Amino acid sequence: MNIGKESKSKLSLVSAMLIFGTVGVFSKYIPLPSGMIALARAVIGAVFLASFMLISKKKPDIAKIKSNLALLLSSGVCLGVNWILFFMACKNTTITTATLSYYLAPLILVFSSAVIFGEKLGVKQIALTVVSLFGIALASGIVGESASGVKPLGILYGVLAAFFYATVVTLNKKMKDIDPIDKTLVQFVVSAIAILPYVIFVERASEYTLNSTAVCGLVVIGVVHTGFAYLLYFGSATRLKSATVAILSYIDPVTSILISVLFFSEKIGILGILGAVLVIGSAAFGEINLSEFSKVKSRVNNNKNHQ
Repeated sequence: MNIGKESKSKLSLVSAMLIFGTVGVFSKYIPLPSGMIALARAVIGAVFLASFMLISKKKPDIAKIKSNLALLLSSGVCLGVNWILFFMACKNTTITTATLSYYLAPLILVFSSAVIFGEKLGVKQIALTVVSLFGIALASGIVGESASGVKPLGILYGVLAAFFYATVVTLNKKMKDIDPIDKTLVQFVVSAIAILPYVIFVERASEYTLNSTAVCGLVVIGVVHTGFAYLLYFGSATRLKSATVAILSYIDPVTSILISVLFFSEKIGILGILGAVLVIGSAAFGEINLSEFSKVKSRVNNNKNHQ
């Protein structure tokens, strides 16, 4: 890749991360239950991607979709549950706490990979997990002067959302030779179908009235935070090195925390800042190390094959 194309890809990825970083803030102030927000996100996101494919004359690869159908269905359901839980976390605690709880996902992924793919779990990964949990405790206020204002339910929703996100990533790893846009479109459709009964029977959607604030918020989350941001991500992540993607991905939580503190007056003291650094730093360090380890392992295997 030449420098110009690489720079454009990095700019697109940074833009996607900045957009993703504001989704929690938007969801918190939409006067609707989390399931309804997640349903709108899935439906509008699916319509956006389908429209893009139609305009660009990109046909879905039906054969590849069928060969990965079981994984697509499972991951689509998990994606829907992930969205609901993340929005519930944002509504039940501060954006900072919800975001940091959610960013346990990379470490959950490490542990799930150890179980599912038989990857070895080292002392370093365990240590990073402990550091992250301590970081969440500091940032959320469980430790320190603000402990009386802590909402453990929001933290629980954030951690559960992280678990389902890690599950989606794990299932995506098992898929073979499927276009990212095809995959995501199917997952959005499956998510919408899976969320619909929850919205109707549990949240009782018929009891809510859509006002202008709710409609505008849903459109922004569906079009900007889902359809447009995912296209930016797809168009850039596949052209960049995995280590670069891992590093730039942490613009997302940093953006979310900065916006919540600077524009929505969420309080975060010295302990909170330290906690945020511990959580984001541990997750980033773990991902980058895993990426570099994979490259080294690949080079070693290639050398063996040529001997």
